[in-house]
Amino acid sequence: MRPEQMLPAEKRALENLLQIAQGDTGQSRRVADFLLAWWNAGQCGSYDLTTGWAVDEAIAEDMCVVFRLATRANSYPDTLGYGPQFEAVVREWRPELVKE
Repeated sequence: MRPEQMLPAEKRALENLLQIAQGDTGQSRRVADFLLAWWNAGQCGSYDLTTGWAVDEAIAEDMCVVFRLATRANSYPDTLGYGPQFEAVVREWRPELVKE
């Protein structure tokens, strides 16, 4: 999938989640875990669906939209132009994976 093929709702949901993941709250950690499972589940960890029990309904809805996007895109988020944003989430929440 090319970035321009993203639906407006998908783009909005993904960008909302990326912004939340840059925070330092419990919900930020849960969102980061969700996003990083798409980025690289092998290195960043998988996502336990029960984690969604602790996020606000609006965040959960954005997560559902992004899950559908990941399935529809059949590719990783960097192919959609979000590599730098996901790398920032890795630096924030998985600093041990950052290679200097």
